[in-house]
Amino acid sequence: MKQYPIAIVGGGPAGLTAAYELTKNGKQTLVLEKGDKVGGIARTEVYKGYRFDIGGHRFFTKVGEVNELWHEVLGDEFIEVPRLSRIYYQGKFFDYPLSLLNTLGNLGVFTSFMILMSYLNAKAKAAIRRPEVETFEDWVTHCFGRRLYLTFFKTYTEKVWGIPCNKIQAEWAIQRIRGVSLKRAVLSALFQNKSKATTSLIKSFQYPILGPGMMWERFEEIINEKGSEVWREATVTRISRENHQITGITVEQAGSTEEIVAEHYISSMPITALVSRLDPPPPESVLQAARSLSYRAFLIVALIVNIDDLFPDNWIYIHAPEAKVGRIQNFKNWSPAMVPEKGKTCLGMEYFCTEGDEIWTMKDEDLIALATQEMVNLGFGTPPDVQDGTVIRQPKAYPVYDRSYRQHLEVIREFLEPFENLQTVGRNGMHRYNNQDHSMLTGLLAARNLLGEEHDLWNVNTERSYYEEFTTEELKNQEGSELSMSSSSL
Repeated sequence: MKQYPIAIVGGGPAGLTAAYELTKNGKQTLVLEKGDKVGGIARTEVYKGYRFDIGGHRFFTKVGEVNELWHEVLGDEFIEVPRLSRIYYQGKFFDYPLSLLNTLGNLGVFTSFMILMSYLNAKAKAAIRRPEVETFEDWVTHCFGRRLYLTFFKTYTEKVWGIPCNKIQAEWAIQRIRGVSLKRAVLSALFQNKSKATTSLIKSFQYPILGPGMMWERFEEIINEKGSEVWREATVTRISRENHQITGITVEQAGSTEEIVAEHYISSMPITALVSRLDPPPPESVLQAARSLSYRAFLIVALIVNIDDLFPDNWIYIHAPEAKVGRIQNFKNWSPAMVPEKGKTCLGMEYFCTEGDEIWTMKDEDLIALATQEMVNLGFGTPPDVQDGTVIRQPKAYPVYDRSYRQHLEVIREFLEPFENLQTVGRNGMHRYNNQDHSMLTGLLAARNLLGEEHDLWNVNTERSYYEEFTTEELKNQEGSELSMSSSSL
């Protein structure tokens, strides 16, 4: 049996941030990471010298303390990357954000006019009677009109989540695309965004020169150097408890079993796994709630292509329903150092799936063949151009916001809330679809709770870290005051 002051389950952005903050303040921690690399879904994979993200991770945040941490840990090893992404639909590329001439040229004047009329109709109806907005379909139709919903939102969203848009909670849309205004976009396109009051979507972002995994590997090095420990390939198989107190955890690593006892525990493992590994088990109602929460998995087929310059975008959203690929990353356009050979490109063909379904269980060679064919169908080369490829699968990548998820999550939260020495953080630890900066924020606040502060992690204001769209006045208000968050602001 080994004893530590603080045990942290999960070596992703949330867990490593908590460990770093605690270690910096003289607290010894043990981080237990199930994978062979730290960083979780924000890690960087390497194949024959080619580096690629699991989804592409921009380093942009409105949270001042998170930005300070990034630079404190990685220093000047960031590059500034121009932001460019487009939508592929009906065989054409649409600018994002909206460009009036590009949209008119691709859709035609009639279709564009009908989208505008549909938008005005939705706003007129809302002025008479405020609609009930419960689902993703409700929210987007209310905000943008039904025609734009059917044109740009429905197909891609259902490809990502694998369920109809009328079964996805509106809460997800509010988190991810709130602040985008069709009226503002059209006015911006017409008048070139001359308004001083509004700053559009970010034009560039920071990025570690060798990918985001560089950040988390550096976190790991510093934590180890300061006397704390990070264990990789360490799986937590049991979490012992007495009433509402965690008394120890069982860890399997390299064929051996360790019993770990700590005073405090921070967990970023999937909250469903946390509940299922408690011993003695929670009430059946809590277990049933955990079984009812679902996740969307993700896999990336990295193709090494013998073409120097395929397209200028960082990534392209594939809205075309005939293609199974959901998004394509061009990692050379994130950082040239991600591609070790001149004259080559590394494409990340991203597929959203469910563990056990047709895509998830497909053999690697068949997935590489599928990705190659879809690359060709989309006009990015020929089969002989593909030199090599590899497949990375990521289970539990996205917590699903279906129509019943909130009630199930609330059952689990109410059960875990009385635990005196346990905090849950991060995307999967809270079953909340957040970005890496918000995951870091929850880890930072959890650490500060153990250092004497009081923060309710479940009520952290996530709006700042989700949205790219903001006003210049909001930026002024946020500078230097991101984490002055007392109980009143939480």
